[in-house]
Amino acid sequence: MALKIYEIFHSLQGETSRSGLPTVFVRLTGCPMRCTYCDTEYAFSGGSNMEIADILAKVAEFGAHYVTVTGGEPLAQKQCHDLLKSLCDAGYSVSLETGGAMNIAPVDKRVSIILDIKTPASNEEKKNLWSNLAHIKPSDEIKFVLCNRADYDWAKAKLNELKLVEKCPVLFSPSFHELAANELATWVLADKLQVRMQIQLHKILWGEKQGV
Repeated sequence: MALKIYEIFHSLQGETSRSGLPTVFVRLTGCPMRCTYCDTEYAFSGGSNMEIADILAKVAEFGAHYVTVTGGEPLAQKQCHDLLKSLCDAGYSVSLETGGAMNIAPVDKRVSIILDIKTPASNEEKKNLWSNLAHIKPSDEIKFVLCNRADYDWAKAKLNELKLVEKCPVLFSPSFHELAANELATWVLADKLQVRMQIQLHKILWGEKQGV
């Protein structure tokens, strides 16, 4: 059972509540979305086919406890569900980064899902699969990448409308080149939002490049 894998690498988790933890990243090739701020366009194509057993063997080489399956959009490959299950069965603490357009219902319940809700400025808001929210667990996280004040106000409205903070932790992240982190932090504090403000640690440490 093979998947198209773009890269497997060892780094510090740069986002979510796992920020700073040594993590193995399994990046799958391909994505059905074209967000304006995408920082992994290189993974839209390329990579090589790998059997799940070979993926697990490569992950084991790094000796890490945490594994993140990402993309692209990993759920665009149906076999991703088998990979997630296999990683959990192997004893890893597994998280999945998904863009929110694919059905998360079949994802192994042991996996921590990081569900990205696309904002208007991403140009992919229409692809949000809102029914996914019915499958969110307390151990999952919902993320908004914000490009400007309009995105922030939209996300704030969604927080209230959908009662998101009652479902799981919610992350607000500034788009790296479009919104200053301190500006977003000021808005969050002024509005007393019950969200986690986050920045991309890996970009601060190593800049924008592959394999980090």
